[in-house]
Amino acid sequence: MKNLVFPILALLVATLCIAAFPTDAEARIYEDTLRLHILANSDAAEDQQLKLQIRDKILSKYGAALSGQSNKSEAAVAAAALLPKIEDDVEEWIRAEGHCYSVHATLTEEWYDTREYENFTLPAGIYSSLRIIIGSGEGQNWWCVMYPPLCMDIATEKAPADDGFIDYSKEEVRLISSGKYTVKFKILEILSSAFAKNG
Repeated sequence: MKNLVFPILALLVATLCIAAFPTDAEARIYEDTLRLHILANSDAAEDQQLKLQIRDKILSKYGAALSGQSNKSEAAVAAAALLPKIEDDVEEWIRAEGHCYSVHATLTEEWYDTREYENFTLPAGIYSSLRIIIGSGEGQNWWCVMYPPLCMDIATEKAPADDGFIDYSKEEVRLISSGKYTVKFKILEILSSAFAKNG
């Protein structure tokens, strides 16, 4: 029996490693997606409401400019150029609501857990992200997909419009809209949680 322990462990490790590597379609989803991530100052009801107000204003003013690009790379370039303007606007909107929180907007790479919406699932992984931190950024956050344009309907708690999938390939659309929560996605989440706890 002892002679079987090492081969079994080796097989288990190999299986986990293989499962953790993304397929070509999954990798392209990461490469083709720009997410919007807004962090509230705190979990206080007023701060959470402010976060949603900022979300709506961001989508209203910048949604078309960012989601209307030809591809994710162009959307990222546009977002980077708009960062100073976004910070100024958000600070102004916050002051109009009677707060004086600082605002920090960046274009970065972030880990996201698997997120299941009504009609599609985005796999866990590292995505390009337009990240907006309000104040201390210690409150519950909100995120969606800015490019392709899935944010507009998600912000109003509706399923994304079909045209939001146009800029994904057929294989990518099949992967995220199949409704299947794959073992690979779950393994990625487990590994991420483990690294976060030990980091």
